[in-house]
Amino acid sequence: MKQKILNHLKNLRGWKTNRKIVVIAVDDYGNVRLDSKAAFERMSAAGLKAQSRFDIFDSLETKEDLEMLYEALSSVKDKNGNYAVFTPFALSCNINFEKMAGENYEVFSNEILPVTFEKLSQQQPKAYEGTWQLWKEGIAKGLMKPQFHGREHLNLKVFNDKISKRDSDILTALKNRSFSCISAADYPTINYTAAFDFWDPTENEKLFDIVKDGVSLFEEVYGYKAVHFMPPTSKISDAILDKIGELNLRFVDRGLIHKQHEGFGQYKTTFNYTGKKGNKNLTFLVRNVVFEPTENRNATEQALQSIEAAFRLNKPAIISSHRVNFSGNIDPFNRKKGIEGLRLLLKKIVEKWPEVEFMSSAELCNEIAKR
Repeated sequence: MKQKILNHLKNLRGWKTNRKIVVIAVDDYGNVRLDSKAAFERMSAAGLKAQSRFDIFDSLETKEDLEMLYEALSSVKDKNGNYAVFTPFALSCNINFEKMAGENYEVFSNEILPVTFEKLSQQQPKAYEGTWQLWKEGIAKGLMKPQFHGREHLNLKVFNDKISKRDSDILTALKNRSFSCISAADYPTINYTAAFDFWDPTENEKLFDIVKDGVSLFEEVYGYKAVHFMPPTSKISDAILDKIGELNLRFVDRGLIHKQHEGFGQYKTTFNYTGKKGNKNLTFLVRNVVFEPTENRNATEQALQSIEAAFRLNKPAIISSHRVNFSGNIDPFNRKKGIEGLRLLLKKIVEKWPEVEFMSSAELCNEIAKR
């Protein structure tokens, strides 16, 4: 009963439509977290401790990951004859592990995503040969329509601080071509994977430069300009958001109840809804359906209940998920469970709502912008 009440509360305000629109927003694509199962085992043997399922199963998407995902997405069609579509909130860059190794891990260095795939095609050809080409085919076929998640999925302040201190956790991870299982206990307002977390508000000027660079590189990598931004872990200063309009970013994801860091450990809480206007002609979107099939055995049924609540209150269903659910490079069973859950969810959606329309987040943003 509590969940049913929450499902309806999150849909009371905001942009309305009589259409049955489903958007599937999936974070973390393009990000190297774990290099391989062997790397994870070496890191564990060295004493690094997994803090979440992301530290255990999350790896850059492989060719088989994408093949199985595309099969699931194309297993259904909506009222217009369109397949289901993922909106991967994707990264532009990753750590350049080879260059950093050559410089004794003293200076941060990055590389654009196609270069990462090119290297992995040589290092792990069975998993990665042809993956970037398949990525581009998914975009061309309309199965994948990525939007901006950041330049890298790491906090550069924590990263630089730890390598300057020769922190054993980060050095062990980097030597295994990974960025995982790292503690950020010394940084009370910063998560080590949250690119735009900060302590002092003056840090936001440099953080905006990272956003600006990442947006430019997104266009280079994916072939078009992003309009929708989901910051890693959903955290970013309003001071940065006030400036992103100049980068063509006009839509930002934010939680229904969002705890916003103001600086020096001080926070404010805001209530948000899809269609809410921010400063500088910015519009917020709130994901109102959660789908994490490798974490929750009832994920499909709970997602269907949330979709039903959204449709009942004339809201689009914006499904929130993460790549880790569909990642099999570390453990193929993890991917099998996630893909089976996705396939079942899509099947039940089209059966229950034959008038459903699958959209990318950019397409939904365009509909919202019309009003």
